[in-house]
Amino acid sequence: MTMPPSPSAFSPHSGLADRPSSGPGLPLAAYRAAISLDEPFLPSTAPAPPDRLDERVRTALRLLSDDPAVPRLGLRPDALRDLAADGASARRLLRALLTVRPPGALPDGVTEALDAVLGAERGLRPTVRASRLPTIAARFPHSPYRAADRTALWRGDITTLSADAIVNAANSALLGCFQPLHACIDNAIHSAAGPRLRDDCQTVVTLQGTAEPTGTAKITRGYHLPAHYVLHTVGPITDGRPRADDEEALAAAYRACLDLAAEVGSIRTVALCAVSTGVFGYPKEQAAPLALRTVADWLDTYPGRFDRVVFTVFGAADENAYRQALRTEPNRPHL
Repeated sequence: MTMPPSPSAFSPHSGLADRPSSGPGLPLAAYRAAISLDEPFLPSTAPAPPDRLDERVRTALRLLSDDPAVPRLGLRPDALRDLAADGASARRLLRALLTVRPPGALPDGVTEALDAVLGAERGLRPTVRASRLPTIAARFPHSPYRAADRTALWRGDITTLSADAIVNAANSALLGCFQPLHACIDNAIHSAAGPRLRDDCQTVVTLQGTAEPTGTAKITRGYHLPAHYVLHTVGPITDGRPRADDEEALAAAYRACLDLAAEVGSIRTVALCAVSTGVFGYPKEQAAPLALRTVADWLDTYPGRFDRVVFTVFGAADENAYRQALRTEPNRPHL
């Protein structure tokens, strides 16, 4: 990964240098150095060879056996050895333990063991390059979507997407999901990236002094993800049909991610998730067209800033919502 240019390196025609990127809350300049955002991530050790992956997982569990997080799983320290009888069980246990563990220093040797494990797992997962995904214009040639030549729609696991930045649908605490093995994007991203991601989020929230406001965003490095950066945004929580302020909050979340990504000069590809459409309850059929319009407006305002913006969906329902919106989305700006 190359070193990103400083904020002053942005082209003046974009107008982004004078626009606040993350709305209310802490600006990037106030935490950029604190989380070493502009330094490339260098793991403490090489990925474990595939035939030694299970061994390194068990090493990490052994070193974490006395960690205060173990009782949070309802386990005794000696139970870790029994529950880690096979490789798959050991990896699930390690993931669950890291999910419930608060940010903070790891016991001696754990960082090296985790870097070996997470680096190996990244190598074993198939990686998709965002820059090579076909555009919406290529896949849906009859779509009236006005940003079709600058965007892509992709269904898959966002933790396998090699983009400059991916978006995480976070909660206001910004520290990730603490529910073991919960199938949310927040959990998946933190699990693949490793515990440094939670530590960075803790640093940001501590400096901010308050929870993350809805409709804003923060950025961290991606660590063991194939994406260089993670944009963490908090979308609105809805119950039933979204109100006008819910619509504006969701649009603000997407704008905040794009604004913030634009402050980091090396970011040319951004992968957006379907913000708020999971446990936050925003109806998928209404979220998709709003996301499409918001992104098109942003790209029209700042032409050429990004090479590709990817709408990433995981489930069939989200994909169908986008496909439907692409068939009907008018060629007009969002008002």
